[in-house]
Amino acid sequence: MEADGVLLIDKPAGCTSHDVVDYVRNRFHFKKVGHCGTLDPLATGLLMLVIGKATKIQDLLMAEDKEYAGTMKLGIATDSQDADGKVLEEKPVPALTREQIDAAFKKYTGDFYQMPPMVSALKKQGVPLYKLARAGKTVEREPRLVHISSYIIDELALPLVKFRIHCSKGFYVRTYCHDIGCDLGCGAHLAQLSRLKSGNFSLDRALSWEALQKTTDAGQLLPSLLTLPEVSRLRRQ
Repeated sequence: MEADGVLLIDKPAGCTSHDVVDYVRNRFHFKKVGHCGTLDPLATGLLMLVIGKATKIQDLLMAEDKEYAGTMKLGIATDSQDADGKVLEEKPVPALTREQIDAAFKKYTGDFYQMPPMVSALKKQGVPLYKLARAGKTVEREPRLVHISSYIIDELALPLVKFRIHCSKGFYVRTYCHDIGCDLGCGAHLAQLSRLKSGNFSLDRALSWEALQKTTDAGQLLPSLLTLPEVSRLRRQ
């Protein structure tokens, strides 16, 4: 059975975005399935799948701003800048005040340049950076212009800092945590991450992984699929 539309999935931790794409393609026998923005294996939350003719608007949907909820752990820096990486350095976490932490967050608002991490899917001469990183290589990368329109520090329980941000496409939240940790003088990495929104598409409308696994055929999946006219209306809101 063929279908056209956008499927919102609440991705669980431990699998890649490509794993989810493969699962949906193979389980429901769709010919064309893609996703609109990679989530690392550690991350959970909104993953937008484009199916059938919706793959033609994949780039438009990927260009939307994103909203994330994350947890930063101070005092530990890793090679991947998240909890899945190898620990590079550990430092004691000073008795930082909320004002000091807020000042570090405030530095990264509006437009600024961010250096993409080596452990990423970006390519250098056709080779993904993470493959070069696994081989022990570090290559020159170009900083990229990114944007944060807002941030909220939800909770401080040092060494943990829970936060939410609204950012541009192509933004690395783990690099954001790494850079803030450097500015605070103790290092940091991304401990948890969930994507809440992409443009006007939100996690509260997403199909859970458990519900997806209980869906046995494409016909049962169709009520959860956003049609192309629905997608167009949501983008215009």
